[in-house]
Amino acid sequence: MKKVKAGLFTATVLGLAMTLTTAYAAEYKASIKEGPLKIVNLNDLESQVKANMDKGAFGYIRGGAEDEKNMRDNTASFDRKYIMPRVMQGIELKDINITTSFLGIPLDTPVIQAPMAAQGLAHRDGEIATAKGMAKAGSIFTLSTYGNKTIEEVAAVSDGHPFFFQLYMSKNDAFNEFTLKRAKESGAKAIILTVDSPVGGWREDDLRNNFQFPLGFANLELFAKQNNDGAKTGKGAGISEIYAQAKQAFTPSDIQYVKKMSGLPVIVKGIQSPEDADRVIEAGADAIWVSNHGGRQLDSGPASFDVLPAIAKTVNKRVPVVFDSGVRRGSHVFKALASGADIVAVGRPVLYGLNLGGAQGVNSVIQQLNKELRINMMLGGAKDINAVKQTRLYTDSDLQ
Repeated sequence: MKKVKAGLFTATVLGLAMTLTTAYAAEYKASIKEGPLKIVNLNDLESQVKANMDKGAFGYIRGGAEDEKNMRDNTASFDRKYIMPRVMQGIELKDINITTSFLGIPLDTPVIQAPMAAQGLAHRDGEIATAKGMAKAGSIFTLSTYGNKTIEEVAAVSDGHPFFFQLYMSKNDAFNEFTLKRAKESGAKAIILTVDSPVGGWREDDLRNNFQFPLGFANLELFAKQNNDGAKTGKGAGISEIYAQAKQAFTPSDIQYVKKMSGLPVIVKGIQSPEDADRVIEAGADAIWVSNHGGRQLDSGPASFDVLPAIAKTVNKRVPVVFDSGVRRGSHVFKALASGADIVAVGRPVLYGLNLGGAQGVNSVIQQLNKELRINMMLGGAKDINAVKQTRLYTDSDLQ
């Protein structure tokens, strides 16, 4: 990837020592592939994408923080619990029902897409293709503040299907309010307030690759263009100023602020402790999202799946629970639902499907998880998602 000299500035939000550009770099060649994927195992996709993507872009998407222990543990943690096989349940595979709902939104699957920035790195159509793929899967797409497409562009292709908007708050309230108003007017069904990234984790692939974003962040550029009156704060804040003013000192009052500004349900993402779950619910969160950012933040933290049961116990069904981090199998979806999640979000595999097959590739990833989930439900004796949620998982100590 060639460096772009014009309009460079340093980011403190998406990763340390990473340089961003305000202009689209014409020389960046993202994938233009489009078509369904033949998938046997989602883990196979990573090596295919590595061969198909710019080294720096692939490192940014694939990588985690520091030694990547947290990232590896996210998936390995699922192996520490078992689904007990159940027989003679009077169920046929055609009887298995994976439909569900979330915040009153009917879904064809309990699997949604986790918000991810800069999807133009994976495919020329970026977030537009991902939104189309998730709509085809009958699920939910989430647009990041740092997407390469605008809220309006995503809304235009969602064809009435639900989408969420993920907010990385700024200290600049003018930017927050401008963006939340557009999300509401464009038809977003909820705001995801991400609170686990006051700074970016120490991501060494990005440092070794001297990674630069070759594409502009559309929603930041739109704000800068429409509010360019030369002021240092508020109106006229440029893109670089927005990054410099990235909010770090979150408090529970931010939840009510976002609810008031957007008029939408607020899901607080990045909850990793029961204490924080209780605190944000008391502050008015409409749902919580259990996540460690896919292992991209605190490498010394616990696996997301390991903390899910305790958080779900504290939540005690007061609000819905979303879960992500490390999901690669239908069995992982089953186990997360059985451990207290209401829906399960998937990150990197969706971007891999996007790179390899555009919108159809995204849909293929969700359908693969659906296939595996149905098989696990059949063999585990759970006819529908409510039955999965009532399933008891086992550990080694239970079987001794």
